[in-house]
Amino acid sequence: MSAPQHTVIHTLLVHSADRTLPPITGPSPRLASESVFTLGAAAGGLSAMILNDLVGRKLSIMLSAVPSVAGYALMAGARGHWMLLLGRTLTGFAGGLTAACIPVYVSEIAPPSVRGALGATPQLMAVFGSLSLYALALLLPWRWLAVAGEGPVLVMILLLSLMPNSPRFLLSRGRDEEALQALAWLRGANTDVHWEFEQIQDNVRRQSSRVSWSEARNPHVYRPILIAVLMRFLQQLTGITPILVYLQPIFNSTAVLLPPEDDAAIVGAVRLLSVLIAALTMDLAGRKVLLFVSATIMCAANLTLGLYIHFGPRPLTPNSTVGLESPALGGTEQPPASPASYLTLVPLLATMFFIMGYAMGWGPITWLLMSEILPLRARGVASGLCVLVSWLTAFALTKSFLLVVNAFGLQVPFFFFAAVCLASLLFTSCCVPETRGRSLEQIEAFFRTRRRSFMR
Repeated sequence: MSAPQHTVIHTLLVHSADRTLPPITGPSPRLASESVFTLGAAAGGLSAMILNDLVGRKLSIMLSAVPSVAGYALMAGARGHWMLLLGRTLTGFAGGLTAACIPVYVSEIAPPSVRGALGATPQLMAVFGSLSLYALALLLPWRWLAVAGEGPVLVMILLLSLMPNSPRFLLSRGRDEEALQALAWLRGANTDVHWEFEQIQDNVRRQSSRVSWSEARNPHVYRPILIAVLMRFLQQLTGITPILVYLQPIFNSTAVLLPPEDDAAIVGAVRLLSVLIAALTMDLAGRKVLLFVSATIMCAANLTLGLYIHFGPRPLTPNSTVGLESPALGGTEQPPASPASYLTLVPLLATMFFIMGYAMGWGPITWLLMSEILPLRARGVASGLCVLVSWLTAFALTKSFLLVVNAFGLQVPFFFFAAVCLASLLFTSCCVPETRGRSLEQIEAFFRTRRRSFMR
């Protein structure tokens, strides 16, 4: 199960369990749960740096079921908030592990012509799963919702047991015959796979099994790793995690009064539509075009939110306390809002455009590009490093968000996020290669030779 689905389940569990479990002192349960989840996901990325190459992509994904099942069992039988938080940590670990392994596995088994669409599918299914879980929350008690979270994990194990290992991983372990059979199974019985197999085999044979520290200083090794890590870092700095975590308080602070279940449904619907657009157009328009469009939309949305908060109306009953228990964030003085004013729709629309921009570009494409551009010898370790950097950045950003809001006002983080989106545009233009329609071997050859002919 993906990290977004783990997030949805536990958010629903925390809100429901607060009414039945003994009260918790200190930070709010949801703030604590977000913290332990991000740290658990970072630990999952760290473990992927070892497991991805040690046992393979497929088995690493299957192993993520162990902490996932244990985490949901803890949450289903929770007798206190500490059990919810421990379960949250374990499911976060599972989410981080799968976040590092699934993109690599998908990119290594997919043909170049549909690798973009297949690479966006995990994000698409994650958003669809999140919406499904919100629907289930209307029907099931919170403990049974945790039990329901085990269902997708068991289905994943069953389906993966029918799938072959990545041919590239098998070749790197000297299992040539098994790799050929796996590639033939993936491409279909009537497809001649020998030319593709020879290309992959030649690329694997030119490389040693592991990257040494001296080889890591070569530009063709560190450049793609640096690009992938910076993309994960910039993706988080666009503000997606704090915006989703503090969505309802942000709306309350900007005079948008929606029930929590309404904003969750709207966000889920917008994300589902946007990821679907990305999946359908990624192999047609290319990765860089969607990254440009995505960053432009997010920049405009963040700038709009910052300007609205600075100059626009404030809620009729502002609250000076920042937190998920309070309906408002920050203390920027603005003219009071009229309940009937259409101006109060601006933050809602800007937030939806931000989420749309993120979900159609910098959300799914950074995961796909990570798995495409990383060199084979370092792909397992480097993908885990990317996840580690991503979730540690999310943790730091979520924690610092409230501090910045208290010190400088709610508008300042959005101006910062807008500036990051501008930097992302420049980074995409200067550093990110277009990988549409290219095999992983051609992409690796591009970084090795820097010859643009490989990318045409």
